[in-house]
Amino acid sequence: MVDSFGPVMPVPDARPGPVAEEEPYERERRKEPIRVLVVDDHALFRRGLEIVLAQEEDIQVVGEAGDGAEAVDKAADLLPDIVLMDVRMPKRGGIEACTSIKEVAPSAKIIMLTISDEEADLYDAIKAGATGYLLKEISTDEVSTAIRAVADGQSQISPSMAAKLLTEFKSMIQRTDESKLVPAPKLTDRELEVLKLVATGMNNRDIAKELFISENTVKNHVRNILEKLQLHSRMEAVVYAMREKILEIR
Repeated sequence: MVDSFGPVMPVPDARPGPVAEEEPYERERRKEPIRVLVVDDHALFRRGLEIVLAQEEDIQVVGEAGDGAEAVDKAADLLPDIVLMDVRMPKRGGIEACTSIKEVAPSAKIIMLTISDEEADLYDAIKAGATGYLLKEISTDEVSTAIRAVADGQSQISPSMAAKLLTEFKSMIQRTDESKLVPAPKLTDRELEVLKLVATGMNNRDIAKELFISENTVKNHVRNILEKLQLHSRMEAVVYAMREKILEIR
């Protein structure tokens, strides 16, 4: 069946020139099924993915988890090849779990499968170590294709998200030229604090807790930062700030 899961855009391999045949390691790997850990807080969705992937001879679902905390434990025990994980989950979100999973299972490659089309989530997921970012609007057939591609060393991003990335990068390139003629706007001390926490991947709720201010106040600070820097997204603000040395992320 073709479900409500559109096509996936592969991110081109950075290796130069055509590859005539797979590297020995990849050929050896294909003798065994790709071992997948499915992580989503909806049991019915997890079950649906398992049923779909069970039809693929070269893919094996070795476990499942309902939140990021459980995903880290399962990844440590099962050492999967691929972790297929949602972004928004209770207890511990997928993006936060990414870093821990890469620590306990370094060889695992993480694909975020989510309804979130927010640029900040995409940026934070990649920053945390995710190799793919797919929206749940893709077809179920494309899920297995994406798993194989990521297992073979490629990156996979849903077309709409890839388009947003390209738009952001084009904007940043244009503003790089413009910023050479215009001094960097001065941010207040509080705005710098907020920007630094945004750069670490924190959402508005966590920033509010960290700074002991309301979430609405954080939203206002972020809006003011974007207006002052004449930028359109949190991701672009962080990159701009790093480039202009308004702040440095260690």
